[in-house]
Amino acid sequence: MIVSMKKVTVLTLERHREKTLRTLRKLGVIHPEPLSTPSDDAVDKVRQEYQALYTIVKHLEQRAQDRQSAPSQTQSHTATTGQDTDEPTDDHPVSRLQTLFDELKNATERRAAVDREIRDTEPLGDFDPETVRELEQKGVPIRLFRRSGKQAVSMPPDVVLHVLHRDRNQTIYAIIGSGEPDPADQAVPLPARSLGAMRRERTELDDRIHEINGKLNDAVRYLPFLRRQLTEQADALRFVETSAGMGQRESIVYLRGYCPTDKLDAIRAVADDQGWAMLVETPDPADPVPTLIRHPKWVRPIRAVLNLMGILPGYREIDVSASFLIFFSLFFAMIVGDAGYGFVFLGLTALAHRRWRHAAPPEPFRMLTVLSIGTIVWGLLSGNVFGTTWFPTLVPWLTERENMMMLCFLIGAIHLTVAHGWNAITILNSPRALAQAGWIALTWTMFLTARSLILGAVFPVWGYALLGIGLLLVIVFMTPAASFKTEWVSHAMLPLTIINNFVDVVSYVRLFAVGYATLAVAEAFNAMAIVDDMSIVRGLLAALILFFGHTLNIILCALSVLVHGIRLNTLEFSGHIGMQWTGFAYRPFEAEAGKE
Repeated sequence: MIVSMKKVTVLTLERHREKTLRTLRKLGVIHPEPLSTPSDDAVDKVRQEYQALYTIVKHLEQRAQDRQSAPSQTQSHTATTGQDTDEPTDDHPVSRLQTLFDELKNATERRAAVDREIRDTEPLGDFDPETVRELEQKGVPIRLFRRSGKQAVSMPPDVVLHVLHRDRNQTIYAIIGSGEPDPADQAVPLPARSLGAMRRERTELDDRIHEINGKLNDAVRYLPFLRRQLTEQADALRFVETSAGMGQRESIVYLRGYCPTDKLDAIRAVADDQGWAMLVETPDPADPVPTLIRHPKWVRPIRAVLNLMGILPGYREIDVSASFLIFFSLFFAMIVGDAGYGFVFLGLTALAHRRWRHAAPPEPFRMLTVLSIGTIVWGLLSGNVFGTTWFPTLVPWLTERENMMMLCFLIGAIHLTVAHGWNAITILNSPRALAQAGWIALTWTMFLTARSLILGAVFPVWGYALLGIGLLLVIVFMTPAASFKTEWVSHAMLPLTIINNFVDVVSYVRLFAVGYATLAVAEAFNAMAIVDDMSIVRGLLAALILFFGHTLNIILCALSVLVHGIRLNTLEFSGHIGMQWTGFAYRPFEAEAGKE
């Protein structure tokens, strides 16, 4: 359920600005709306400090992951120093770490430049360019040239020629004293320094990079402390941004934001105690109201999917979480369709929950459990376990191609009926509710049409009456008479909308198509692996084929669910219910530091 919001404006004196903000932050119920651009020198300074600390934490977290993946190549700080602490001993650890990261970046870039310099200079050999310049000053010029290809270099007998490098692509040579090269040859400039000097600098850079990496790896132990600092810095940043975004009229400052209706009594009590003036209003249609959803316990697992996709219904849209959970679970089961894969998912979910039970929210594990069980049930009903026919089919009807296609059309019609029925309930006192009833009639007409055109079933006579009733209700009630001048285009586009309705119903056949493809791939790998004459070697090869084949198929199943299972909810269903997923999350002004 999307929680009702009120627009709240709190007014106080300028000299009480900071105290008021601290009180509101402690209360933690208002989602502030900036009344001015929160940007000044103070805000920019805190923002830069936060960004610097955020970058450091991310770099150290990456190093921590690298160390976990290669524990034998690292050594703990406590083993080398005997200390056991997660707090740095200096007063400015962030500045010190930032300096180390900057130095590491510069040293790494410099080393790459030196490597390029060495790569370009190595064909010339190791010599001191300064000696060459001194010889030139004494009348003995030495010039370097490059000849492309394999053609040998020849010079008159009185010209001293020395070949420095030759491969199949080029020849680099030196002319000592007088003499002119072939005009097609290119002059090669002298290097700025000797190859030995370059290699010495590279060694020094390697040593310095190794030293810095050691210090940064040692600083990984500060991550708990730095994460706490990052949370505190995020709180400080939001505090100054909220302060800078307040409105002001002379000595009065005011904060405007959105508060859940059931939290108004709490803020009123604080306002009376602090002597604030407060204005409570119903949000206007144009107001950017955040979305706060409170799900029933059984619906909460779907949060994992919605958060993964980064979608949220707008404040004035409908919370379809319950429908999303039910149909997405069904779509997942039909697309994967294999009880064996369901058992794999269930086992991996149990292992992941045991490993990250205290580090991750419970919703993803609950959602995966629901999806796994649904897949197991569907696979057992259809007799599909790792793409084999060794298990009995509980519902043979599900193995027939035509039956499955009709079932997909039926699911599509029911899903879209839920969308239009939901719309009708929300506008029950409006004539437009009858138009939604008309769309339901048209949706079932499209189901009968799809069954007739694709599966060869007879279109029933009563289907024509259903079509007529649906068209009549939609045409008459889809647009109020007062709005017809501005919304007449909906009537002009009605034929295309009806065709699109048919396409949407038919599009649910993807559940059968993708599920059938999953079964076909599993059967193909089984056929490749299992042969009549099975030896030990062939058995090992068969095991590898089965493992990698079914692993690949499981990955393809997961991608298919993301593409098709979610699409049917966020595109077809959402289009019929009129959802655009334009919401942004309710984020109250509160301190994150110290929260459990």
